Amino acid sequence: MTTKATTYDHGVPWEEEFGVTQGYRANGIIYISGQFSHDMQGGFVGEGDFEAQVRQTLENLDRVLAGFGVTRSSLAEVVVYLTNPREHFERCVALYKEYLGGHRPAATLVGVSGLAFPHQWIEIRAVAHSG
Repeated sequence: MTTKATTYDHGVPWEEEFGVTQGYRANGIIYISGQFSHDMQGGFVGEGDFEAQVRQTLENLDRVLAGFGVTRSSLAEVVVYLTNPREHFERCVALYKEYLGGHRPAATLVGVSGLAFPHQWIEIRAVAHSG
């Protein structure tokens, strides 16, 4: 069965400016763009506070999932990008496990030299299913 592709956006100004969508569903699979720590006006949240960045990033991920009518239990794959995994790995894992509870999607953590903003320490992209 083929389903029509649909998209979800947070409604922040830079989505249109950069030509991105937060999520794209095709054939029951939801591809979620890298989420990071921003509010719904597009402003960065949590500069200098790793836990605040992680929590806001996960909240944004939840918004995308909800936009497609699913929850975090629909996550099939999660990719976490960290700019300083040596410093933040353990806290990141603890917050990630708290977020997912007993759900265990496929996961990858990648250490990177930088992300879109110099004060950004984490970004999370994911794939989920809607059926």
